Amino acid sequence: MRPSGPAILAAIVLAVEGLALTAVALFELFALGSRGAASTTSAIALIVLTLITALALWAFAVGTLRRASWARSGGIVIQVLGLALALASLTVEPRIWLFTLGVGGTALVGLIVLISATRRDGESDPRLPSVDPGRRADDEK
Repeated sequence: MRPSGPAILAAIVLAVEGLALTAVALFELFALGSRGAASTTSAIALIVLTLITALALWAFAVGTLRRASWARSGGIVIQVLGLALALASLTVEPRIWLFTLGVGGTALVGLIVLISATRRDGESDPRLPSVDPGRRADDEK
């Protein structure tokens, strides 16, 4: 079965976020090579964690296209963390509005389309019991 429109849009958002984190990891790697890091050990750990998160985002994007619930739920967790990061950036002086709006806006759009994809794919999932609109799920048959 084809993925729904919201699932395709959610996969695009997740892939763009994965691409952005991959670029951040490469930037960190070049900064490490130019002796721009105060602590080499911490810089390597940060690069590894950034790459792990980028790989997770790529996996969530592919899984969302394949209608996997683990990918949608993982993507939702990442979007909530992105919103928390954007809100936390408001406490830093001076405020970097481009970062706040970029991270927060992307996370908000991603959260909305992932929830929409979850609702849409949940309705057509053959593994879930179907319920008539006038009937409750816990009613006896």
